[in-house]
Amino acid sequence: QVQLVESGGGLVQPGGSLRLSCAASGIWFTDYTMGWYRQAPGKQRELVATISGTHGTYYVNSVKDRFVISRDNAKNTVALQMNSLKPEDTAVYYCNAVHIIDTRANYWGQGTQVTVSS
Repeated sequence: QVQLVESGGGLVQPGGSLRLSCAASGIWFTDYTMGWYRQAPGKQRELVATISGTHGTYYVNSVKDRFVISRDNAKNTVALQMNSLKPEDTAVYYCNAVHIIDTRANYWGQGTQVTVSS
């Protein structure tokens, strides 16, 4: 059974930082590209960042130079360090795992709320 369990969300003031973590189980971790998505109220879910098994990364323009995605293949975890947070970063953040060959193997976590507000 595949499980992706996120943690680390919360309330933070503008300009602050948060670190999200996602623990994966039930998959061969290095065979998966890991990613973080977010969904704000009334908006579609959007990609934030991805990291391959060999640590290649991608970021959406709106978070470049502020967010850092990383993974620990020994611990089956992926993290998202979020700095210089803005109110527009407020959303539910979801961890995602997609197999590098068979993209039908596509899994989601339950989501964690991030609220940026003064």
